[in-house]
Amino acid sequence: MATSENNFLLHNVRGQLGKQIVVKHYGDKIVITAYPDMTRVKPSVKQKKRRALFSEGVVYAKAIIADPELNELYKAEVKKRGTVYNFAIKEFLDAFEE
Repeated sequence: MATSENNFLLHNVRGQLGKQIVVKHYGDKIVITAYPDMTRVKPSVKQKKRRALFSEGVVYAKAIIADPELNELYKAEVKKRGTVYNFAIKEFLDAFEE
């Protein structure tokens, strides 16, 4: 793992570069790590259910964005820096909260 501070080359770089390295930002530090090998990770039953529910939430949010009338209604509900997409997913997931 390599760290860097105030590196102008990586200042705006975040996330994965190919499937080789991952660039992360923690405050003023930039951390470069190897891409994680997740082949041996087995999700639990609860994780699988939650991922499926989230996938349904994404479909729900995209349907709202595609409908101009619903999109405008949701825009009125969204706070300053939120998005209709995120608000709709949160609304969908909150309906199924355990």
